[in-house]
Amino acid sequence: MAVTDETLADLALSRSSLDRVALERRRPEVLTELLDDPQTRVAEVRGDRMRVSALGAAGAGGGGDDGLTLVLRAPEPEDHARLGLHLGRDGDGTAYVGVVSTDDENPADDPDRRPDGWLTLRQAGEALAPRDAGVFTTALALANWHATHRFCPRCGAPTEPRQGGWVRRCEREGSEHYPRTDPAVIMSVVDPDDRLLLGRGAHWPEGRFSVLAGFVEPGESFESAVAREVAEEVGITVQAARYLGNQPWPFPSSVMIGFEATTRATELTIDPVEMAEARWVSREEYRDLLRDGSIRTPSGISIAKRIIEHWLGQTVESVVEPGTPTGF
Repeated sequence: MAVTDETLADLALSRSSLDRVALERRRPEVLTELLDDPQTRVAEVRGDRMRVSALGAAGAGGGGDDGLTLVLRAPEPEDHARLGLHLGRDGDGTAYVGVVSTDDENPADDPDRRPDGWLTLRQAGEALAPRDAGVFTTALALANWHATHRFCPRCGAPTEPRQGGWVRRCEREGSEHYPRTDPAVIMSVVDPDDRLLLGRGAHWPEGRFSVLAGFVEPGESFESAVAREVAEEVGITVQAARYLGNQPWPFPSSVMIGFEATTRATELTIDPVEMAEARWVSREEYRDLLRDGSIRTPSGISIAKRIIEHWLGQTVESVVEPGTPTGF
C-alpha cells in the first residue's frame, strides 16, 4: 500500500531496503555458494540478539542517525553447519545471509566480540538504518519460525530447511511448510471530544498504557477485527476505522496493522481478563501525565507510539524535559 500524507511513514521496522531475490532461493546450492563467497555479508543471530556497533566502527553501510550499525562479517567455515537464511541483495548485488547460532554459543563467552555489544531488536531497531533494520527484523522473524517448526504438523516427523531458509520440508512425506505471520490490529480510538482511549493490560505495571490491539481471527477483515477487539476489551462500538500503516513485529511472528477509529460511546465496560484499566485522555491531560511521570508510552520502535503521537500532534519527547524516561 502506498504511503500517503495520512499514513504513518518511516515506521522503525518497516524500512527494509534489500531485494529479497526470491527466485534465487529455489537453487538447492544457493546457501553453500553464498557462504563460500568472501563478499557475502553475514548477520549472526544469537538468541534474540545481533551484534551492533557505534556508527562508523563497523565500516560502511548500515548505521542510523542515532549511531548504531549491525556488525556484518565475511562467512566463516562454521556457518555451513548453522541454520542459514538468504535475506537478499543490496543495490550493488552484495548478498546478505543470516546465520543462527546454537544455544551454547553465548556472546558473553566471546571476549573478542564483547566490546561491540549484542542487542535485541527492541534495543537497537529504532537506531538502525533501513538496510540493517530489515536484516535484523527478517532474520529474527525467520529464526523464531524455524525454532518452533522443527517437526511436521501433519505427521510429526522432523523437517529440514530448504529454499535458503524460507521453507521447511517434511523428510517423511514431503510436505512443505512456509513461515507464518500472525496479523494483529492496533488502533487509536477517539471519542466525540477528541479524547484518546488508553488501556493497561491485565499484567502490566502501574503507569504502562497503550492503545488497544489484538489478533485478527480467521475469516475476519482488519476493520472487523478493530471493531471486535474494542467491543471485547472495553465494551464500546466504533463507527469507522481508517488505515494508518503497518509494521513487522517479529516478537515472535506478527505484523501490526495500524488504524484510527472513532466512536460516539464513552462509557467503558472493561474485560478484566484482558485489561487492568482503561481511560479517556485529552491531549492536555496526556501531556500532563507524561510530564509528571504517571504514565509511560510504548517504546520508539513500536507503531503504538507513532499512533499515539499521530493523535497528539507531536512527539512524546517534545513534551517532556530532555532525558526524562517516557517509554517501556
